Amino acid sequence: MFTREPVSPCSGILYADHLVTITGESITFAYYSFPFAGSRTVAFSDIDHIMVMEPSLINGKWRIWGSGDLRTWFPLDIHRPSRDRIFLMTLKSRRTRIGFTVEDSSRVIALLEEHGLLGSVS
Repeated sequence: MFTREPVSPCSGILYADHLVTITGESITFAYYSFPFAGSRTVAFSDIDHIMVMEPSLINGKWRIWGSGDLRTWFPLDIHRPSRDRIFLMTLKSRRTRIGFTVEDSSRVIALLEEHGLLGSVS
């Protein structure tokens, strides 16, 4: 399956797990596209804001991959039902959103706050 190299201080990577890689300028989602599980990179400059929510049936807790409302796309995460937070990214130039999860939500929340990308945390 998919493995990540250890994060090196010289690589420019601020955070990486099996689901996302965050640099100082972008977020890359692993297993984004369906059915081939290609990745997608979104520049911080293209992000309007990111909301952080407690997982629930309504906001995608059980959405393993794809979309339930034709507006929000979730990259593949077979462990999403057990994650402690759901992140909902709204893009500046598109109507679509990206819903995602990470392995260490507290670290990612801190990074997103540092870059001024958080809209709200619940």
